[in-house]
Amino acid sequence: MPHRVAVVALDHFAGLDLGIPGQVFRVAVAPGEQPLYEVVTCSPGGRAVRGHAGYSVLPDHDLSVLETADTVVVPGVLGGPPLEDGVIDDELRTALRQAATRSRMMSICTGAFVLAAAGLLDGRPATTHWRHAARFRALFPRVPLDQEVLFVDDGDLLTSAGVAAGIDLCLYVVRRDHGSEIANHAARRCVTAPWREGGQAQFIERPLPEPGGISTASTRAWMLGRLGERLPLSAQARHAGMSVRTFTRRFREETGLSPAQWLIRHRVEYARHLLETTGLPVDQVAERAGFGTSVSLRQHLHAAVGLSPQSYRVTFRASPPAPARG
Repeated sequence: MPHRVAVVALDHFAGLDLGIPGQVFRVAVAPGEQPLYEVVTCSPGGRAVRGHAGYSVLPDHDLSVLETADTVVVPGVLGGPPLEDGVIDDELRTALRQAATRSRMMSICTGAFVLAAAGLLDGRPATTHWRHAARFRALFPRVPLDQEVLFVDDGDLLTSAGVAAGIDLCLYVVRRDHGSEIANHAARRCVTAPWREGGQAQFIERPLPEPGGISTASTRAWMLGRLGERLPLSAQARHAGMSVRTFTRRFREETGLSPAQWLIRHRVEYARHLLETTGLPVDQVAERAGFGTSVSLRQHLHAAVGLSPQSYRVTFRASPPAPARG
């Protein structure tokens, strides 16, 4: 049976947050289009809940469905007692606490307020939307909050930052459960980036590129097609038709990273893909990903995920799929 994901819809729900789990997990399929996840939505009492954008939803289930869930996801809420007072009603608290004894728990955005109000985040690292971080700390001082990251993986409890970071978290979970091939396929179906590191900074008040300015997008695509080659900054700027200074400035405006940081991130991502999906020796993986030597690959991979290439390969090629209920 597919891994069951139960999404808890609450009053004042954020519309995008509520839809993310169903969209991402639904398109995560095995070869032959065999579903790997089943997504169900519930609410307290199975009643209709109202969102913040002028519409309501009527879930198919009440909270009893959490008893059969392998993973429970709490989307963000944009009002109500969890955000205002840090409290939830007894029915919801009991259901979440019981689910946490047997299920993986996740939150998107301010859904972390709900998990914290249930007492599930005390002493556990977590994150939420950066705009609500100060209020979260005031309401839940026992939770070590990191407002700078996109998501936090603490084993059986995962939390994400605001809105689109929920997509990153769900894709990360698919990747953790079933490997990069299936996660990347799901990302393509969702027309989104296949991977953003959980430790990547939230995009907080970054300036936009100058209107009408020349973009570095075509050069970034050119770089992605040549990750195994030497790509000095001067060559990047020449391809973009800019001076090195202008190219570096516009690149950072558009991506939030320097060209070197961006290139390393994508080389690490490609190396991870090769380690997960091929039997290439580590030296060849390092060469194809543009690191040159296994020593350089080892340093950058360890900085990104805390594992050596061999350990990463063993972990992600040998890990079994997430257990299905029953």
